[in-house]
Amino acid sequence: MYQSKIAGLGTYLPDNVVTNDDLSKVMDTNDEWIQERTGIKKRRHIKKGDGNSTAKMGVKASKIAIERSGISKDEIELIVFATLSPDYYFPGCGVQVQEMLDIKTCPALDVRNQCSGFIYALSVADQFIKTGMYKNVLVIGSENHSGGLDMSTRGRSVSVIFGDGAGAAVLTRSDHNGEGILSTHLHSEGKHAMELSLRGPSTNHWVPEIIAENPQGDDIPYYPYMNGQFVFKNAVVRFSEVILEGLHANGLEVEDIDMLIPHQANLRISQFIQQKFKLNDDQVHNNIQKYGNTTAASIPIALTEAWEEGKIKEGDVVVLAAFGSGFTWASAVIQW
Repeated sequence: MYQSKIAGLGTYLPDNVVTNDDLSKVMDTNDEWIQERTGIKKRRHIKKGDGNSTAKMGVKASKIAIERSGISKDEIELIVFATLSPDYYFPGCGVQVQEMLDIKTCPALDVRNQCSGFIYALSVADQFIKTGMYKNVLVIGSENHSGGLDMSTRGRSVSVIFGDGAGAAVLTRSDHNGEGILSTHLHSEGKHAMELSLRGPSTNHWVPEIIAENPQGDDIPYYPYMNGQFVFKNAVVRFSEVILEGLHANGLEVEDIDMLIPHQANLRISQFIQQKFKLNDDQVHNNIQKYGNTTAASIPIALTEAWEEGKIKEGDVVVLAAFGSGFTWASAVIQW
């Protein structure tokens, strides 16, 4: 059985910076309130007319990742695209990337696991490479949240959290045993699905029905809902469990972690995990302060940034971990 490794990383963030003070002009909130609860200072939002979309941002991040990988785009044999905010209900973003990158005919699939999406997508790519079916796989996480948020006081508890952006990784077959992705670990608990959800539009709740039922807009299911405290309590438990699961599967201990890249859901969650595991600031990379929660894009953006800043070196043990809607949670252990 083969092993896969990350050969190239890339990110793309829209130019438009939205600060907490900017949000305070359109909803009843303020910088202190947002920072105290989330740690977020600013985020990036697509600006109407700037030419960006979920798929297009994914393409921009992918071009950088492919260039850094040292392989040509036509050597990509599979595209796995993770997002909760596709450009269209269908087709998926994966096929759009294949067309926009002008990659020769290849399979493309979309992964809909929200905040855990990138690790789920990474796991899919890893399995294809391990079995020998493919040698080079492009994995993307990209989100356009800003177009679907309730940017009013009614939606402030959710809308202040999210930002737009994309990250991408090229996975390739490793020629060295023990180098690359050591294992991935995936979980779900659907009984809590509605605690973090967007119920419509859907085949159960199309737009005409929503308008007819809610003419005054009192309950709008096409805006995201989050039971914040309940999500937080579950997140800190599942983060801990899945990180330890990955370490123990590879005969490692917490002390062996050189870099932890947590999904950037809330700085308070990351800080709780850091303190619980007694990790120092050099062992955990957070950037939610600058970009907000970019869901499926948050881990590849943070991973790329940590690598670019020299925080990840050859031989390091890198752990990725995520928790989100579904509920789903996941981890990956990588020997860099």
